[in-house]
Amino acid sequence: MSLIGEKPAPLQAGGQAGGAQAGGTSAHIKDGTDASFMVDVIEASKTQPVIVDFWATWCGPCRTLTPALEKHVAAAGGAVKLVKIDVDKNPGYSGQLRVQSIPTVYAFVDGQPVDGFQGAVPESEIKAFIARISGPPAQSDLDALLAMAKESLDLGDIGGAAQAYAQALQLDPANLKAIGGMARCYLDSGDLEGAAATAAMAPENAKDADLESVRAALALAADAPSETAPFEKRLAADPDDHEARFELAKALAGAGHLQAAADHLLTIIERDRAWNEDAARKQLLTVFEAAGVMSEVAKAGRKRLSSILFS
Repeated sequence: MSLIGEKPAPLQAGGQAGGAQAGGTSAHIKDGTDASFMVDVIEASKTQPVIVDFWATWCGPCRTLTPALEKHVAAAGGAVKLVKIDVDKNPGYSGQLRVQSIPTVYAFVDGQPVDGFQGAVPESEIKAFIARISGPPAQSDLDALLAMAKESLDLGDIGGAAQAYAQALQLDPANLKAIGGMARCYLDSGDLEGAAATAAMAPENAKDADLESVRAALALAADAPSETAPFEKRLAADPDDHEARFELAKALAGAGHLQAAADHLLTIIERDRAWNEDAARKQLLTVFEAAGVMSEVAKAGRKRLSSILFS
């Protein structure tokens, strides 16, 4: 077996580099040997997916990969197990599996290797790897977390909501409700970059009310003037200056003052329905979407809009 890589200083006896080869840090993580391989991996994988991490004390990349594996296996809460095998002390199964370089990781299901990778990969790939081999989460667990997160968000507990959405994303990284909810947490806390990055985790054509609400709010923020004072001054001089009122509404919407923005846009529509090729009505619909279709802003606004258009 050819182990590739320049050897750094070996570990101290009984120690580890940054916890890389620590003994089991949870009930789902353990050190394995050739002698225990049949029980720890082959037999155990018939009831639960088992990840095998082949490493060595002198392997630099192992010191990065193994702690990341431990972290995400522990976070998976029992969906998978991790068995760590030092190839220098246990060359038997690493030889049979033709491990040519380390770190090498295999996933076993029903006694057979079904997936794997080599090298220190990013944590996002580790999470995806674990999600792939562990299968879909129990829907009841996921639904409970999403309900808890939504309730916390509705009560204004952004921190509690973010924690629950993060746990939901660990169970299902592609869940649109969890992505949209986490993006909303970032948005409500004023972190537009975090909201945009989280929303981008979902496909562009993804359809989910929470996600679409966040995307609408981000669009409003991106298009918003930075100040309101110049437009307020113009309106004070001429209440029929629709352009000033429209720009003021954009600035208010971008800052999250959706009710005030909706009021100004409805005033424009009330005074001149077709102004600027229906610009006020189009902007108003984006404000409703950002507020949420069941929000008071949207419900009251749509009622007033109908009254204006059909009076």
